[in-house]
Amino acid sequence: MTSMLTGHVADASELRALRALGDACHDAPFAWLGPHRYHDASLVRVMAPGADRVVLVDAEGASLAEGEYIEGGVFIAELREARDYRLKIVWPGGVEQVTEDPYRFAPLPGELDLHLFCEGRHHELARVFGARAMTIDGVAGVRFTLWAPGAQRVSVVGDFNGWDGRRHPMLKHAGSGVWALFVPHLNAGERYRFELLDRDGRLRSKVDPLGRQFEATPGGASMVASSQPFQWNDSAWLARRSASDAHRSPLAIYELHVLSWQYDQAGASLSWDELASRLIPWVADLGFTHIELMPITEHPFVGSWGYQPIGLFAPTARMGSPESFARFVDACHAAGIGVILDWVPAHFPNDEHGLVRFDGTPLYEHGDPREGVHPDWNTLIYNLGRPEVRGFLIASALQWLEQFHIDGLRVDAVASMLYRDYSRAPDAWLPNAEGGRENFEAIDFLRELNAAVASRCPGVITIAEESTAWPGVTAPASTGGLGFTFKWNMGWMHDTLEYMKRDPLYRRWHHHELTFGLQYAFSEHYILPLSHDEVVHGKGTLLSRMPGDEGLKLAGLRAYLAFMWAHPGKKLLFMGAELGQWQEWHHDRELDWQRLDEAGPRGLCRAIADLNRIYVEDPALHLHDIEPHGFSWVIADDSDNSVIAFLRYAEQGQAPLLVVCNLTPIAREHYRIGVPVQSIWREVFNSDSIFYAGSNQGNGSAVHAHPEPSHGHPASLLLTLPPMSTLYLRQGDWPT
Repeated sequence: MTSMLTGHVADASELRALRALGDACHDAPFAWLGPHRYHDASLVRVMAPGADRVVLVDAEGASLAEGEYIEGGVFIAELREARDYRLKIVWPGGVEQVTEDPYRFAPLPGELDLHLFCEGRHHELARVFGARAMTIDGVAGVRFTLWAPGAQRVSVVGDFNGWDGRRHPMLKHAGSGVWALFVPHLNAGERYRFELLDRDGRLRSKVDPLGRQFEATPGGASMVASSQPFQWNDSAWLARRSASDAHRSPLAIYELHVLSWQYDQAGASLSWDELASRLIPWVADLGFTHIELMPITEHPFVGSWGYQPIGLFAPTARMGSPESFARFVDACHAAGIGVILDWVPAHFPNDEHGLVRFDGTPLYEHGDPREGVHPDWNTLIYNLGRPEVRGFLIASALQWLEQFHIDGLRVDAVASMLYRDYSRAPDAWLPNAEGGRENFEAIDFLRELNAAVASRCPGVITIAEESTAWPGVTAPASTGGLGFTFKWNMGWMHDTLEYMKRDPLYRRWHHHELTFGLQYAFSEHYILPLSHDEVVHGKGTLLSRMPGDEGLKLAGLRAYLAFMWAHPGKKLLFMGAELGQWQEWHHDRELDWQRLDEAGPRGLCRAIADLNRIYVEDPALHLHDIEPHGFSWVIADDSDNSVIAFLRYAEQGQAPLLVVCNLTPIAREHYRIGVPVQSIWREVFNSDSIFYAGSNQGNGSAVHAHPEPSHGHPASLLLTLPPMSTLYLRQGDWPT
């Protein structure tokens, strides 16, 4: 075929290529589209299927060359000399579009970026991959970059091209499997997806794995995020954080599901800005040092609580833009509250528009279901043996820490990552290279993750939700550990909740459930978690598990929380417990805020606020959480009375704190407890105080120690132990 305008003869190979482009099945669009030298001229091929005309114009709009339709939606025009040009495309109905030609720009990332990506060592992938607004050769637009080595063809589609996969096919870097295209004149807020033709000829429509913003549900598109840097105001907070020692500092975490914490007047979830105005004062009044957000990474199904994400680089659009999330974090820091994010590298959902068989191959997941399918959640397991996948996950973690100033990551489902046979039948898993059940790739990944966080983000903490006895979860990788800052103490949680739900009449036979945690309390660096998992699926709430009538239940919960706040280990409490929540938590229902109209829940809130205040102010309760010399038993064996007592210590010469729990509804008068110093001991917390809606029994403001030895100590106190209570007493000076 000979062009009447250019004199160019399209041979059979060119026609085949143009037909393939028109059929959206060509893997090398840059070989044909855009400007190409032909003898002494430049031939410009333009993909514009359905257009009436294509004209090359200059910057002022003057015509340079008329395009002629050739084949497959492709027009061809000739420039007699190499020069800048623009495309004027006339669509049916006379609609004119003037734009730059995307095929005259070199879109690929640099070789170093591609090299680091292939090695899994590119820790700033969000700066390179996904949709990035940038300027190339003086032209502003968006570069789209995607990893899909198994695809035959990849196009970016969106509102800007009528979601037509023929319009913007991408350039492939053969060595890395990375595809890229620069589309001029696009702006933040554009919706897009990637359309892939896999090796089996099947079309796949996928959201961007590196997308930094998504369309709000029920929409299913990625969105071009703003390139404008957020103006942070938390430099003083970050400086304090980097200089702190998390192990020796107070850490009291309020865990919440942001979509169901509280609704607006219309019954909808709050925006990030609305949440900041309501949540931050609430958490500050309660005295928590941090909040922990159940996963707010973009996820298609709200019923997954965020634990099945498809957008590991983007906050969910259900609550607003990435900028509004950054404002929320900034506001938390201004109020002295740290922000911890639940982060999920263990598995991902099988939603067709997500990562599953992304390019027609098991790219992100294992191909063998004995490794790649999680039987409990029907989700897919990341192939951590692929360096690109490991790098993808670590880059996600660092994106939240560095770009959004998150103060910590709670890594979900670590146990499921560590064991190849986790929750599997004997014939449904594959052993490692040595024939064992340990997942060597996951171990290496977790160590690499923690090393990267420690190196790049001083003061940031990582927390493992690890429910087994895997050794060294919080030990340094250099000594064979995984390198986490903290681990959830699931054993303590299960034992003590089991104890507290028993009728007090029978607790004497289960005393070990209360005390056993101290046998291993310093083997790891622990957080004591009363998390969302303990108030769902028929378990009841913390309050409803306590035996007795409501008054006794409230007394039991106050006593239990006071025991927890004094026990070695950092603290985590799920939202609603402070309200004396009756209903189990549900993701489609806000908390029972009406409970604050009642005296008992208001008293419970006051008790938690005072526990947090004492916990933060008294170094005895947090300074030596990971060291045995910060704790000693006074009474551990009075199972008949369900009484325990212990001392918490700060530094040498500082006053210790005595903690006494009476976990029966019987007041005990003149109960003798040994103390290390014959001095005055001041009652600084009594969970039975009338201020907390208790019966107000106790010991007044102070008790004098007697010289009578007891429990291995040279002096002793005679105390009144209120029913179902926990007391804190601090050694003081004799009154003058």
